[in-house]
Amino acid sequence: MNPDEPEGVRLQKVLANAGVASRRVVEQYIVEGRIRVNGIVVSELGRRIDPEHDLVDVDGTAVQLDTSRRYVMLNKPTGVVSSMKDEKGRADLRGFTAEWPERLYNVGRLDAETSGLLILTNDGDLAHVLAHPSFGVTKVYIAKVDGRVTPQTIARLTKGIELEDGPIAADKARLLDASGSVRDGGSSLVELTLHSGRNRIVRRMLSAVGHPVTELVRRQFGPLHLGTLPAGKTRELTKIELGALLTLARRDSPADASPGGAQTDTQENE
Repeated sequence: MNPDEPEGVRLQKVLANAGVASRRVVEQYIVEGRIRVNGIVVSELGRRIDPEHDLVDVDGTAVQLDTSRRYVMLNKPTGVVSSMKDEKGRADLRGFTAEWPERLYNVGRLDAETSGLLILTNDGDLAHVLAHPSFGVTKVYIAKVDGRVTPQTIARLTKGIELEDGPIAADKARLLDASGSVRDGGSSLVELTLHSGRNRIVRRMLSAVGHPVTELVRRQFGPLHLGTLPAGKTRELTKIELGALLTLARRDSPADASPGGAQTDTQENE
């Protein structure tokens, strides 16, 4: 390497390669003060960075500079375990990753009988932070339960209940629907928002208030929404979704969450 050559890569080139905008547009962003590197606003058009170590955001939204990283949303169907290789021979996640050349892993877990939003990625650092207990990413679930849930029960869930492994309270809870007669017990749809990653926490909370779960789906993970993605289908995150996820992870990354390998499927089980 020529010692007279400047180190790093021009910011315009890096962001253009990342798909943010053309080099000319990126230059305009710099002039307008819309780009930060490691939290500091860039003011020089000739700024060079180290894409492997520097953190860049545009308009406050984080940008992934490593184009080899893949981020996929899966609507996990019931009957599938949250593992890339199940030792008992049950249906696992490998069937949903075949179309991508990268080796993807799941961020956290959903029980086999629970469906819904699961993130698959080869970004080990991001996966580790999002699954770390200190991170407390917010998740939204919709549960179909036995019995007619009352407003008093909803209040109990948000006020807090005692479980065998300690107290727990939902961040939010609301009754979406109640059907059936009082005589036959009926059923209800309840939406719970939690940041806890404790084992089977949604099922245990609702069972503790007298309403066992019969169906459970995770609709939201942090800033990501399942939307209309059908069960058993996958799609890559949009740039907006990825930016929101990376911004959240960089802002709230716990100090003791040292990066590890990408496989994080043993850290969380809803």
